[in-house]
Amino acid sequence: MIRAWAILTLLGLAFGNAPLVAGESRVVVELFTSEGCSSCPPADALLAELASRPEVLALSFHVDYWDRFGWKDPFSSPEATERQQRYASVLGLATVYTPQIVIDGKSQAVGSDRAEVEHALGSARREHTEVPVVLDLGRGVARIQLGPAQGSISGAILLIGFDRRHASTVSRGENTGRNLVHTNVVRGIGEVGKFDGWGGAIEVPIAWQCDRVAVLVQASDGSILGVAVGDSNSL
Repeated sequence: MIRAWAILTLLGLAFGNAPLVAGESRVVVELFTSEGCSSCPPADALLAELASRPEVLALSFHVDYWDRFGWKDPFSSPEATERQQRYASVLGLATVYTPQIVIDGKSQAVGSDRAEVEHALGSARREHTEVPVVLDLGRGVARIQLGPAQGSISGAILLIGFDRRHASTVSRGENTGRNLVHTNVVRGIGEVGKFDGWGGAIEVPIAWQCDRVAVLVQASDGSILGVAVGDSNSL
């Protein structure tokens, strides 16, 4: 149990009129991509379409293993690569690849294959399970309130910072000369706590300069159990 219910009132006073965002029933779509990969721009475009749907949280993770092939992606990170490698393990894949989309942590598809992605999205909506999550942002910190879950549920609490849009002109590598546009580019991700099904609240600093912040509750098998998203403009 996250034993922090007693401080909720005090935290609310500290945040004042900060935006409070209740968790919604969103499907989480994670694209693993790279500016060094010539197959990735169509997947980036598809993710931008998915990001416009209110029932979807679309996130763009730029991996760093393409950086050694002529062009260093300015948005790449080892954390993105590590997250993709963990998915390869839990989903039973022999290797990682780009572009790859992972949906709700439970299924994956080639990121540019619209039909395959839409099929996986439909399945995720039918199977979606929610842990109540409320995200309260203010003064450079995030307060995360988790409601009790039905049944025996546990998972990691992840904080993710991301920017709405970035654009690059690529001068080397497979995409030389292309102007690339990216949506919901992840700038940082970190585990900030554990959830054991009982609920509670925690307050954590936001470690990145970013447009938006998301909270995910994720089970050890990769399944996304709860989601909340908010704008960080007022931080």
